[in-house]
Amino acid sequence: MIVDSALYRDGVRVAGGGDPPDYATLRAGVRRPGDFVWLGLHSPSADELAEVADAFGLHPLAVEDAVHAHQRPKLELYGESLFLVLKTLWYVDDTDQVETGEVNVFVGADFVVTVRHGAGSALEPARLALEADPRLAAQGPSAVVHAVADRVVDGYLGVVAELQTDVDEVETSVFSGLRTRDSARIYTLKRELAEVRRAVQPLREPVRRLAGGQIALVDGDIEPFFRDVLDHLTRAAEDVDTMEALLSSAFEAHLAQISVQQNDDMRKISAGAALVVVPTLIAGVYGMNFRHMPELEWTLGYPFALLLMASVVAGLWVFFKRSGWL
Repeated sequence: MIVDSALYRDGVRVAGGGDPPDYATLRAGVRRPGDFVWLGLHSPSADELAEVADAFGLHPLAVEDAVHAHQRPKLELYGESLFLVLKTLWYVDDTDQVETGEVNVFVGADFVVTVRHGAGSALEPARLALEADPRLAAQGPSAVVHAVADRVVDGYLGVVAELQTDVDEVETSVFSGLRTRDSARIYTLKRELAEVRRAVQPLREPVRRLAGGQIALVDGDIEPFFRDVLDHLTRAAEDVDTMEALLSSAFEAHLAQISVQQNDDMRKISAGAALVVVPTLIAGVYGMNFRHMPELEWTLGYPFALLLMASVVAGLWVFFKRSGWL
């Protein structure tokens, strides 16, 4: 599906692509230095992307990656064109899960084609922000790549902030002293952090190349903006590492607390069993049917047995209480 298509001249949008757009006509509008086309697609079919590839001369390997999606974040050069893959992330409050999508960016000297997969991280805000700053948009396709990357990485920071809230809740629960079942949630959060890591870590090197003047298609005036994106990306990666370590520590503490709680339970069970076993022993001895037993004919034998049981139980209870077993 074609989301938007436009021709930009001196940083100002001057024409759209029509509905449906005529790709050849749209690209033919590029007549002066600085003119460029930005075409945005969402989950296109193979036939739709093939038409775009013919009009803009996209490399078939890059087109194949964009059709099938599920690619690792990467930056590849094909002749005079650039192919960038970014993972998009968004947080679902209802399920406390991180969902993923993908943005493929084809960049040439006078065009940018963005192919988006997934429901999250719409690129319309990035387009509107770029169109609101003609001076930045005048930098051409480099400015579009920055706008897309900045939008995606800002999405990472939002997801990381949501996960940080969840990690804080788990920490509070683990160290609350209550009997909680946090292992399942800790595992879920570690899995979601792994999903974020798969999007963040591989993207650091491509953005570093874009910020370091290693790509000829990137305008020198845009490189500082990519350094800002790299800074945000590094912060997100560090936050993920920190949360991973905190969850590992919380899980170990949770297991230690379970072990301590089990030991406390066993001590209490043992103490309770002792309180029952001693009077049972006395009653068992006096309940045996023998003719010749000490104090069998004694008038106070029964009260004495009961008093003995109560005294021993009381003594054991005091002892266990002082020992912390009860």
